[in-house]
Amino acid sequence: MPDFDYKGFMQDFAIADRFGEAAVRETYSRAFKEWKENVEYYASLVMTLNHRLWAWYDRGNDRMARLYDELWKKADEYGCEHFKGEDAEYYFRFLD
Repeated sequence: MPDFDYKGFMQDFAIADRFGEAAVRETYSRAFKEWKENVEYYASLVMTLNHRLWAWYDRGNDRMARLYDELWKKADEYGCEHFKGEDAEYYFRFLD
């Protein structure tokens, strides 16, 4: 298992954060569409959403924390249902 690799997602979302909720949603939509079939990138996306959720929560910004919580739940649900076999093993091990 490699160390956690954000695959560039952390930087993408940090930029989107500066432009508000619509930009965060657009960044999520683009990342989801492009990487939903690649378990390594997708797991990194889900991990990034979780990290951004807690970063905003720690800063006391409930609105952004709730947005990231919504996106993280949606992304994790897809990952849990979509990946099978070795991909599922990787997904759950990576996010554990």
